[in-house]
Formats: sequence, structure tokens, C-alpha cells
Amino acid sequence: MAITFKILLIIFALALISVVLLQKGKSAGLSGAISGGAEHLFGKTKARGLDLFLQRLTIGVAAGFFICSLVVAYLVK
Repeated sequence: MAITFKILLIIFALALISVVLLQKGKSAGLSGAISGGAEHLFGKTKARGLDLFLQRLTIGVAAGFFICSLVVAYLVK
């Protein structure tokens, strides 16, 4: 059982890395962090299409990774 969850954890980790790397950058360097960060924070720019799908997929994979890591920590203990 523990080995199954460890393998699942590795799959979630690789999926999370690949989904994050597929996403487009939201700002360009330090100037984008200062000026464009507020717009992204308060939702003035809406994600559409592939960006929205990748954003939601990232949230789902991150939640799965978090839950799986808690299960593995409980089983190893």
C-alpha cells in the first residue's frame, strides 16, 4: 500500500513540474512584477482557453500531490 502511494506521489510530482513548465509567463522581469502584479492579483486579466485549463489543472494536481504526500507521511510513520 505504501509503495503504491509513493509511486503515485512521484507521478503527481512529475505532472506538477510539467504543468507548471507548460504555463506561459505572466510578467516580464522586475518591471512586470512591480506594475503587472497588482492586475494579476486582483483579477483584472482573465485567463482564457489553454491558460485557464492549465491553471485549473495545476490546482488539481497540486491538491492531489498535497493529499498524497500526507497519506505517504502517515503510512511511513
